[in-house]
Amino acid sequence: MAGLKALAAVLLLALALAPRLVAAQVVSPDDSLRVSPVPAVLAGERYSWITSTRALIYFAGEDSLVAERVRLLLDGQPALPGLPDTFPSAVHAVLSHSPEAFDEMTGGVVPEWRAGVAIPSVNVLVMPTGEGVPIFDGEGLRTLRHEWAHLGLHGYVGDLRVPRWFDEGYAQWASGGFDASEAWRLRVLIAAGRAPAMDSLELNWPRQRVEAETAYLLAASAVSYLLEEGGEAGLRVFLDRWKEQRSFESAFRATFGLTTSQFEEDWKQHVKDRYGWLFVLSHSALFWLLLALVLLFMVRGRQGRNREKLARLRAGELPDSPAFWREGFEAEGFGPGERTSGDPTSEGPAGSRFGVGEEP
Repeated sequence: MAGLKALAAVLLLALALAPRLVAAQVVSPDDSLRVSPVPAVLAGERYSWITSTRALIYFAGEDSLVAERVRLLLDGQPALPGLPDTFPSAVHAVLSHSPEAFDEMTGGVVPEWRAGVAIPSVNVLVMPTGEGVPIFDGEGLRTLRHEWAHLGLHGYVGDLRVPRWFDEGYAQWASGGFDASEAWRLRVLIAAGRAPAMDSLELNWPRQRVEAETAYLLAASAVSYLLEEGGEAGLRVFLDRWKEQRSFESAFRATFGLTTSQFEEDWKQHVKDRYGWLFVLSHSALFWLLLALVLLFMVRGRQGRNREKLARLRAGELPDSPAFWREGFEAEGFGPGERTSGDPTSEGPAGSRFGVGEEP
């Protein structure tokens, strides 16, 4: 009897701990088990999870419907450029319900303007649901794809160090490409000698929003330029060589025929040639302000000239009763308004239509 009671106690304890044990383990691609990097509680809220083909989605109770949509989104992601369609996999996708939960999950080192974060070292993707850009609008979907691309690239190259400019540029390219309408900013920076060097982005990615946006733009335009000719086929060859040779620089030179330093100079010249000053001016708010002022002065000047022409035309118009119409009467001794007796329309006394002494 004592043995049965002990067995029952063990079973009850196992049942009580089962949800926590399951939530703390993820089936990886090679069917091994590993501990989840996502805590059971974030910012005071207990997180649940659901599984998908390629990810585990963690969420607070209020985000259960959002989690279901994210599950479908992640399973439906098309293959990333240059990678097998199995990358990434076994992703931990965390839908943080509050800024506090986001900071707790990311260590509080992410700028406040963030829209999403990928942590490749633990294969974690964090997207906020209680702040910032909604996940399911255009910008939110691009952010989700961007962070997904980070995990895919790092998952494929394994423990190899990925240069930051290539990492961010690849993710930007995979999530929708390079926004050429913003290239004028790069043109101005390069002309002024203020564009950061690509290797400097390795050491200190900007934290201020404006500087960070410039760095993202730089990285995206560089990768877009790099892949303009070779496209996905060239990218696939480069990634395979990089993985095989375990050297970014040697694989880069073998695939594209130049060093990264030479590529940077070529890219800067490309930006100058393609996005000249006319392009810069046409995409500058100052240009449109100046153009509006010029148009305003042109309209005002034309209106002034039209008023002058109208005044001259009016000055040359005949009056309603010009003086020369009455000159003949005044020359015969009649005053203004007088009529001759022979005038058939003149009236005699008492309003007679005939002259004095005339018979009707």
